Amino acid sequence: MRILISLLSGLLFGLGLAVSDMIDPARVLGFLQVAGGAWDPTLAFVMGGALVPMAVAWLLTRRLSSPVCGERFPEPPSGRIDGQLLVGSALFGAGWGLVGFCPGPAFAALAQGGQPVLIFVAAMVGGFWIGGRVLARILALRTDAG
Repeated sequence: MRILISLLSGLLFGLGLAVSDMIDPARVLGFLQVAGGAWDPTLAFVMGGALVPMAVAWLLTRRLSSPVCGERFPEPPSGRIDGQLLVGSALFGAGWGLVGFCPGPAFAALAQGGQPVLIFVAAMVGGFWIGGRVLARILALRTDAG
């Protein structure tokens, strides 16, 4: 059941990205051009619109003793700012600013096809793999040293 709900959630998310045209990198890059050029506020409206159902979900979560699908609710983030968070945020922001894609819209844009999207997704997946290996090696070195 959990897999089905995850699949339906992902499909709904991708559909929302497609309908709002957030799978068009030019739209995202237009939003990021605040200082010069023709600023496109569409992304701000999409993000603002996403806050409403998320706020409702958080309110409902407070009233539930356990999740509908799952054993327990995830722990809240620690709030700790560390090197891993800073590097990950910088890489995410640089990729988003340079190309106009982040992971969700990139995967949703695969439905449209096109070589640039395929190249970006392949590079992104490769980066995930490399990043995972580097992180595993760093963690292993810390474990060996400590």
